[in-house]
Amino acid sequence: MTVGIIMLVHTALGRAAQVARHWMKADCPVVIHIDSAVPRAAVDAFKDSLSDQELVRFSRRHRCEWGSWGLVAASQDAAELMLETFPDVRHVCLSSGSCLPLRPVQELIAYLDERPRVDFIESATTSDVPWTVGGLDEERFTMRFPFSWRKNRYFFDRFVELQRKVGYRRRIPDGIEPHMGSQWWCLTRQTLSAILQDPKRHVYDRYFRSVWIPDESYFQTLARLYSTNVESRSLTLSKFDFQGKPHIFYDDHLQLLRRSDCFMARKIWPHAGKLYDAFLGDGQNRTDMAEPNPGKIDRIFARAVDRRTRGRAGLYMQSRYPNPGWENGVTAGRYSVFQGFAELFRDFEPWLARATGAQVHGHLFAPERAEFANGQAVCAGALSDSALLRDANPRAFLTNLIWNTRGERQCFQYGPHDTPDVIWDFAKDPNAQISVISGAWAVPLFQTNRNFADLRAEAADLQKIEASMLDALRSPYAKARIRIWSMAEFIEAPMEPLQVIIDEIGQKTQRRLTEAPVMNDLAGFGQFLQNLKNQGMHPYLMGDFPVDPAPRNAQRRSKKPYLVKK
Repeated sequence: MTVGIIMLVHTALGRAAQVARHWMKADCPVVIHIDSAVPRAAVDAFKDSLSDQELVRFSRRHRCEWGSWGLVAASQDAAELMLETFPDVRHVCLSSGSCLPLRPVQELIAYLDERPRVDFIESATTSDVPWTVGGLDEERFTMRFPFSWRKNRYFFDRFVELQRKVGYRRRIPDGIEPHMGSQWWCLTRQTLSAILQDPKRHVYDRYFRSVWIPDESYFQTLARLYSTNVESRSLTLSKFDFQGKPHIFYDDHLQLLRRSDCFMARKIWPHAGKLYDAFLGDGQNRTDMAEPNPGKIDRIFARAVDRRTRGRAGLYMQSRYPNPGWENGVTAGRYSVFQGFAELFRDFEPWLARATGAQVHGHLFAPERAEFANGQAVCAGALSDSALLRDANPRAFLTNLIWNTRGERQCFQYGPHDTPDVIWDFAKDPNAQISVISGAWAVPLFQTNRNFADLRAEAADLQKIEASMLDALRSPYAKARIRIWSMAEFIEAPMEPLQVIIDEIGQKTQRRLTEAPVMNDLAGFGQFLQNLKNQGMHPYLMGDFPVDPAPRNAQRRSKKPYLVKK
């Protein structure tokens, strides 16, 4: 008894001939189906290259489009020819021209000899498999699909919508329950002949002719009627990406394929010379008879799919960039945003750099330019300080900065004068630490010598902008670590919140602050706010700021001693 091989060929005919010779060298008969779309001259040359082989046959040609009935018809004709011509064949394996044997053929023959009545075909109901791609599970068996999914996608989708709308459902033939699985099977002569000679075959053929992707359901369903022992797995290694497209194996997958212990693999790149030389050469003398175990490499494919679909945190790529929410994290690392601190404290940025060891920038989203640390005009990754370039895509500017400086904590200032389009990116980023002293933007206004009417108008605009920013930060969609203090609340005890912020940045060994930033002189600031109120502008974001606050750290005047006479 031996094994018969059916090959469905449509391209790379030279490689297909090489693989066919490999099978026949081990006395395995081969029946080849050549797609009718292949030019006659190429077909004749291909047949001539195998004319010296006695164990090769060519079946009637069909047009084999993806997901069409032609693939099933080609398999049926080739299988009938195989069973009729080679009576010693006990198992028949269906393969493609891009399939490659991974183990010596004698191992496959011995493996099947030990399992003479076992059919190897992946076969599961739609409710039992999670890997159907395209949105059609049970519907592929209850609708009609006269249009090609690849060539006439518009009409395919419209016709599916129409059938759903009118509630159309085809009747499944009595006695069968639709199953699905890999197209590449290995069936016993008994099971395969029972399928091909079934008196109701014309009924099943007519039904499956209108099923979507029938090559993944025809034999998978009918094998359940006749097989006495089905192992729902394929002996051919085939991997698919998250879109349902097959992975292609190249030369650098050599060791990966060997680890799988599978008997065959698809889809092999026709120019992968190292693979063909390694697996079709005479050096294959394995005798370990290991059980095929594609699970050994599933972890690697799972990681590849994860990298393909999710990518690296904070790194944007073409496949996901147009799709909001597809990114794997907004940014690549933690960073800190300070709003109002540089306005309230003198030389806050140098102090923060000394206290944390982080890279501290000014207002990166300032109207004039991006204020990089130390006055740089160009930052890591060739990021320019040009406001025009930055504002073309503020989010990309932020994510590029964090990606290019990953491993080093970035801190920068932000305020109502800055580009507002990026505030939601801060708010929804779990990597962001945002600290806000609301109303501190009024300190620079207080320190300027401008007409009060102009100051009042600008204060009203800035307060409106900051109020909108605070709404975003307080949104239920915000995921950043956010702390907000009113200015009046903060200046009562500034060291405690500063200590919390420094500890969270955590660049240096945590210790109590010994150096505090110098606060700007706020004498008369309360009266300035009162003047704004008197002019009709209510500065509520500063909190309950007194008109004439007591000087901070002022010593209490000691009472004069007095003498009490008895």
